[in-house]
Amino acid sequence: MKNIIVEFWNDMDKQNWNELNKYFSEGAVINWHDTNESFIPDEFAKVNEFYPGNWKIKIERMEEINNLVISVVKVFLEKEKISFHATSFFDFENGKIKKLDEYWGEDEEIPQWRKEMKIGREIKI
Repeated sequence: MKNIIVEFWNDMDKQNWNELNKYFSEGAVINWHDTNESFIPDEFAKVNEFYPGNWKIKIERMEEINNLVISVVKVFLEKEKISFHATSFFDFENGKIKKLDEYWGEDEEIPQWRKEMKIGREIKI
């Protein structure tokens, strides 16, 4: 199933919106918890197609547990310093995504108060 999610993210990265439906089973649901929205696959493809900007996607981590694949991706604009991380939980049934729950967070700088307190450090990858 991890290979299916790699293909899914590759199609998202290449903005192949017409390819997205093939990954989802009939009756599949996609939930964006940060904005309290739920989509069916056609709506999910459309909302991504019309999302402003030319976003790129890089897979940073992926785990598979039974019928669940969890991925963490970095989504960014190539020419700007705007980026997000998405943690996605893909529930599979019969080789297709039955449910997708996504949690998004905007990447930002370390807050000044923590810098001043010298708490923590940058992650070195």
